[in-house]
Parts: sequence; C-alpha cells; structure tokens
Amino acid sequence: MPNQRRIAVTGIGPGGGVTPIGTGVTEFWESILAGRSGAGPITKFDTSKYPVHFGGEVADFDISEYLHPRRARRMGRFTQLAYAATKLALDDAKLDPQDFDPARIGVVIGSGIGGIALTEEEHTVLGEKGPRFVSPELIAKMIPNAAAGAVAIEFGFQGPNDCTVTACASSGHAIARAVDLLRSGAADIIITGGTEASITPLSLAAFCTARALSKRNDDPQHASRPFDADRDGFVMSEGATVLVLEAMDVADNRGADVLAEVMGYGLSADAHHIVMPHPEGEGAASCMDQALKDSDLAPQDIGYISAHGTSTNLGDLAETKAIRKVFGDSPPPVSSTKSMTGHLLGAAGTTAAAATILGLRHQILPPNINYETPDPAIDLDIVANQPREAKVNAAISNAFGFGGHNVSVVLAKP
Repeated sequence: MPNQRRIAVTGIGPGGGVTPIGTGVTEFWESILAGRSGAGPITKFDTSKYPVHFGGEVADFDISEYLHPRRARRMGRFTQLAYAATKLALDDAKLDPQDFDPARIGVVIGSGIGGIALTEEEHTVLGEKGPRFVSPELIAKMIPNAAAGAVAIEFGFQGPNDCTVTACASSGHAIARAVDLLRSGAADIIITGGTEASITPLSLAAFCTARALSKRNDDPQHASRPFDADRDGFVMSEGATVLVLEAMDVADNRGADVLAEVMGYGLSADAHHIVMPHPEGEGAASCMDQALKDSDLAPQDIGYISAHGTSTNLGDLAETKAIRKVFGDSPPPVSSTKSMTGHLLGAAGTTAAAATILGLRHQILPPNINYETPDPAIDLDIVANQPREAKVNAAISNAFGFGGHNVSVVLAKP
C-alpha cells in the first residue's frame, strides 16, 4: 500500500541458501541458469525397503566452516543449516550487525517440521536404553523455533524473534511476518527465511505412504517436473534460505546494494482439506489478489510468477486455475524452481523467492526443467527447460502448504 515504509532485500543467504543445487550466490544462480537438478540417491540411511530411494540432499555440508563445532553441537541439522544461510546472507548484504542497535534487528525463520531427525534418534534411544538415556537437550534442539532462537543468540540480535510453522508455506509466511515488523517500525532489519532437514527414515516413509513423492528411482534428476503431463509427485529436499530485509531508508543510509523491493503480500486459507488444495484454486487466487492489492499493483504489472509448483497432479492443476482466475486469458510467464531444487518444504518459499530476486536483478526468468509433455489442462506460458530473458519489473512468488495455508509475495526491481 502507498505511504508505508518501503522494504528492501539487501542480502540472499548463499544464493537461495544452503540448497541441493548450490551454496553461495554464484553457485546457486549458475545452477538455475544451467537447469541443474539437485536430486540424487539418498545417502543418509538405507532406503532399500522404501519405494522411493532419492531426494535432494545438501551435499558435503560442514557446519564447522561457519561455526565452532562446540557451539554447533547445541544445534540440530535444520538449525545448523539456518545459521549457515544467515551468515552467508549477512555477508552478501555486507552488513556488520555490530554497526546497529541489536534491539533493532529481528529474526523470523520458519520450519515445517523442525528437528524431526532428533526426535527419531532419541525415540530409538528411549526404546533401546530407557527414559534415563534420552538427551536433556532434545526439546530445545528439535522445536521448530530453535533455528530463530539460535540465530539470535549467536549473532546477538535482540529485536522481535519469531517462527512461522505452516508446512510448505512456512518461509513464505516468514517473509510476510518480517514485512509487518518492518512496516510497523518494530525493527529496522529482519533476518528472515526457512530451514528444513526432513530427509529422515520416518519422514520419507510417511511421504511415501501418503503417495506424495515421485517414484522415478531410475531417473531422479528428471523426477521433479512441475506442470508436465507426466508428473507423479514431488522430490523431498532439505536446505535453508535466508534473506536480509531492511527498511529502505536504513538500506539507503548505509549505502546498501538493494537487490529487490518487497512490495507486499497476500495471505489466505483454502478451508478445504488438510492436504489437498482447493480443486478450483480459490484460496490461492484470493492470496495472489490480496498480494496485488497490498502492493498497489494490477495484474498486468506482474511480469513473472514463481509458482509453488510441486509436481503433484492436484497441486499444479489447482495453482493453474488460480493463476487464470487472477490474470485472465494472458497470464505472465510461469515456472517452478522446485523442478531443480526439489521441495524444501518449510524452506521452499524463500528459496523460490531468492531465485525470483536474482531473476529480477538479471532480467532472466528461471527455467522450469523437465517440461516435456504439455498438459492440456494447464494452459500457462511455462518457461520450459531454458532460462528466458525478459523485461520484468515485478513478480509474484507463491508458497502453499498442507492445511490450506497460502502466501504470495510481490517482489520488484528496486
């Protein structure tokens, strides 16, 4: 809305975060431009008894490159990923926290399922050794807000501290919450994003039995194929993405390189089903419509849509209907970066937003790889397989989650 405090994006945690396709802005963006898939065989545990044997792991992650191992031991993997992404986002923003009042820097980091790996491990300990041997650190390390809390502790941020837990919309909601805090004047800088370390035995089993995952075990790199007629489920991934958001006046005063501007957001609920989207995309359409109104923009002002696009049959079709409701017969180009990163669950929203920001900055639309067979029911302009040069001033980035949670964020060239 006009006359509100403007919001700048000044840092991207390593180019979309610590993700299956790269750690570091350059590596992440190069992977996007190359249409590189991060899917591969799961190495963390034996998957021979599972119907799905692959996912999007963050390879060779070593927290000691970012934090002393003694302090890192207090964190679960999802928190370690968030810390690393925060460190790299601050570096990208060229922001030294010591230059600011710590009470004016806040943190909002979402996670869909937090430290589920720790819960599984300690449950095994409980069964094998008994209750006396369960770690006293379990609760503090596995709760979803542990990431936001740990980031604040390690960097000394004393401003508003929050955690959004709305399944696959978690980090999209984190951006929205950060915008509210900055607009209200509660903080001048917000570290916001999402983190997930969900490739665990129990999580994989649950998503398998829910029949949500692709079963292309012989060809994992072509498994995630949003909007393609032969899509058969998503690829479960892990990772973290953090953005540095600042009030525009604060960014200007310190001479920051503004990567993009957050114009506004929209929120809605499907109020339909705990896992299935509304079949007509009603909630998603309402969400995008609200985001445009909050940004004081019209549908024709949007030059690109970063779709939630999970590669599931119902989800992609519902999002298509939602896009057509809002944008009519000539919607802007659409792609889903999940075709490359896989589905980072609670970290999906900011990962897609980061790719969108880089796309706006370079005026290149990220590709939707593995798009081979058009679906007659999906009548969209898909950015198929190759990046596309385009003059785009504003874009929408969608994130939708189990439970019917929807969030759309409008990003623009600064």
